[in-house]
Amino acid sequence: MTPRVRTLLLVGAVNGLLYVLLSAFAAHGLKNIASAEQLAWFKTAAHYQGIHALALLATGVLLQQFAKTSFYVSGLLMLLGIVVFSGSLYAMALGAPRWFGAITPIGGVSLIAGWLYMLVGLMRTEIL
Repeated sequence: MTPRVRTLLLVGAVNGLLYVLLSAFAAHGLKNIASAEQLAWFKTAAHYQGIHALALLATGVLLQQFAKTSFYVSGLLMLLGIVVFSGSLYAMALGAPRWFGAITPIGGVSLIAGWLYMLVGLMRTEIL
């Protein structure tokens, strides 16, 4: 296993773990102290983190199988997207200023770019 594959698999697993922990926190600890809007931000952040944790694992598997750089770039963009998109929403849900919401779309664009790079990688393999 290459260091790049290992990195993608590890960050995918860590993000999956964080998704479960943070979702449980939202359901049991945050629901009584946050506003409905803050709780919605937190749940959206966790939802996108969970989906992209699985996508990170997929990029690691695809990179291992096909050794296409686009899969590694896809994973890096998705990780950046998780940090910026979900991170800014988590921060606002926990009391950060609303201007944090201005950077949320940057994370969303990174997530979209990650999926685009995955698509490019898939189109360059013999499986499609």
